Amino acid sequence: MTIPNTMRAVTAPSPGGPDVLTVGEHPVPSVGASQVLVRVAAAGVNRPDCLQRAGNYPPPPGAGPILGLEVAGEVVHRGGDVERFEEGGRLMALVPSGGYGEYVAVDEANALPIPDGLSMEEAAGVPETYFTVWSNVFDRGRLRAGEWFLVHGGSSGIGTTAIQLAKAFGASVIATAGSADKCDAMARLGADRTINYNEEDFVAACKEAAPDGVHLTLDMVGGDYAMRNWRVAAEEGRIVQIATLNGPSEVDFSLLMRKRLVHTGSTLRARDVAFKAEIARALEENVWPMFADGRTRVVMDETFPLEEAAAAHRRMEGSSHIGKIVLVV
Repeated sequence: MTIPNTMRAVTAPSPGGPDVLTVGEHPVPSVGASQVLVRVAAAGVNRPDCLQRAGNYPPPPGAGPILGLEVAGEVVHRGGDVERFEEGGRLMALVPSGGYGEYVAVDEANALPIPDGLSMEEAAGVPETYFTVWSNVFDRGRLRAGEWFLVHGGSSGIGTTAIQLAKAFGASVIATAGSADKCDAMARLGADRTINYNEEDFVAACKEAAPDGVHLTLDMVGGDYAMRNWRVAAEEGRIVQIATLNGPSEVDFSLLMRKRLVHTGSTLRARDVAFKAEIARALEENVWPMFADGRTRVVMDETFPLEEAAAAHRRMEGSSHIGKIVLVV
């Protein structure tokens, strides 16, 4: 296969709103010994992409200016140490940058085969969400069967994934969102209790659904949700913070001490290849069979051509989406 020297890709030359996104010509990346060059078919759009575009989430050292954290596509070239993926093979991958382009270099250890039955567009919506959920809900949060699990933003890509996996592993799920349509979607995914936070107080609703308290909360909101999450938590409960969309929090640590809570947090993008490789192995072993038997699926919202990345970002920031937004390259 002939590989061109340049490709189309999306960057944000200056911080700002969606309209600063620019499709331009960039060099096709070279690959290291453990990497494959992927011709991108589709790329997932995620909230961190919007934050980077706005100037609020600088890429980690070594990551380039091209946006995009997850891709699906075809291998067109292999580094000398690559053992698993052949040229012409299909894969999905988590990348630190570069997804919004026609080609991207992918470390083999952070790539996974596409489960049978998934389209390229669906596969592009898997890595960022499933890596994040597995790492934070099951590794860091230690969710167990029989526990109550609360996920905020339950209609997002992260939320729809978290609901399905928590149910598949035997937990009871409470999920919050901001509209009746989103609550209906979360219920269809298996949430035991849905809460429209524009119509009812999630603290009171959680205490009614889980009188002994919530064992694990996955929160991307921050702000005043921190104390409210503590109020609904069971004794020895855990809260995992993965974003702070509502800004900083003021808390009363006496409640955390009385309940013996653990409030932790993490980011994924800056973690090294080896850390992400461990998550990839766990997903392939524990979650990939669930795609085959229908216990999990990719909830798709809308797809956009690469040239309409700005429209995709507006869709993301409008917060009306349910599931994944994906660019088709």
